[in-house]
Amino acid sequence: MLLRKLKGITPKYGKDCFFAENATLIGDVILGDQCSVWYNAVVRGDVHSIRMGNQVNIQDGAIIHATYKKAPTTIGNRVSIGHNAIVHGCTIHDDVLVGMGSVVMDDCIVERFSIIAAGAVVTQGTHVESGSIYAGIPARKIKTLDANLIQNEIERIAKGYVLYSQWYQEE
Repeated sequence: MLLRKLKGITPKYGKDCFFAENATLIGDVILGDQCSVWYNAVVRGDVHSIRMGNQVNIQDGAIIHATYKKAPTTIGNRVSIGHNAIVHGCTIHDDVLVGMGSVVMDDCIVERFSIIAAGAVVTQGTHVESGSIYAGIPARKIKTLDANLIQNEIERIAKGYVLYSQWYQEE
């Protein structure tokens, strides 16, 4: 893992975290417990702060960034950021799935128990309401989540990545 201090600030993280050998964390970044940052993922807190709760997984190739002097990035607990997703200068609440290859742009708010579908582009300033699936370009609400999707997608993936990261820590 590349853990880089920048402007006197070193990334910090909690207990039982996993970082792939080529994951990158730079500057003003704080992660909670049981987080994972996977292969080729970048968490770059160079222009503003990035804060993440517990059990957040940043999957392969994902980019977490912010906007200089304007928009930090805040990610809650039990959030999964899918492969090659971009999360930029926004707020993502607890229990959210950001699908593979999707983009969440500046000043967006993604409320709890929401899914951003694979490939979706959530444009600047969008407010994703709790319990929704947003898809498309630009992303729009396409469905209301039911308990089955919350348990079998959002919770399953977040718990799965805690388990997968334990495999790597045992080696």
